[in-house]
Amino acid sequence: MDPNQMIIGVGVGVLQLVVGLVLAIASIYLGLALFGKFTKGIDEEEELKKGNVAVGILMAAIILSIANVVQSGVVGLTGALTIGFSLNAIIAGIIQLLVGIALAVVAIYMAINVLDKITKNIDEMEELKKGNVAVAILMAGVLIAVSFVVQAGVSGIAKAIGVAL
Repeated sequence: MDPNQMIIGVGVGVLQLVVGLVLAIASIYLGLALFGKFTKGIDEEEELKKGNVAVGILMAAIILSIANVVQSGVVGLTGALTIGFSLNAIIAGIIQLLVGIALAVVAIYMAINVLDKITKNIDEMEELKKGNVAVAILMAGVLIAVSFVVQAGVSGIAKAIGVAL
């Protein structure tokens, strides 16, 4: 292999890594910020400072769920950053990422609301404030399971966008 091609390949790989990390961190930050608006009466940061394990479990599940859903958008965008990349590929990657973030946040919100309807005798947010780990684990499981289903849908949308552009 030509040393120049190897240097270019490593440079492109590092660029993909940096772009992927920035997008992943931004997606998680945005998702957590939006999710904070959905939780009723819980100051997540204060609860974490108090050592509320239940809130910590739920926040970790939210991060995992968002990352799982948006990963196909990040992969699409970083994949476009190869030698000979096209503007259409970058646009498709950005659209995939935005769709992934939007669907992740909507899916999390809907999953929590559906769980709230199913468990009529449990006020999940109140139980989380009390530190109820069992409720947090149940909510985490629901969020992560929903994220796998939504991620499959986002991948299908991503492929359709890539073909259309």
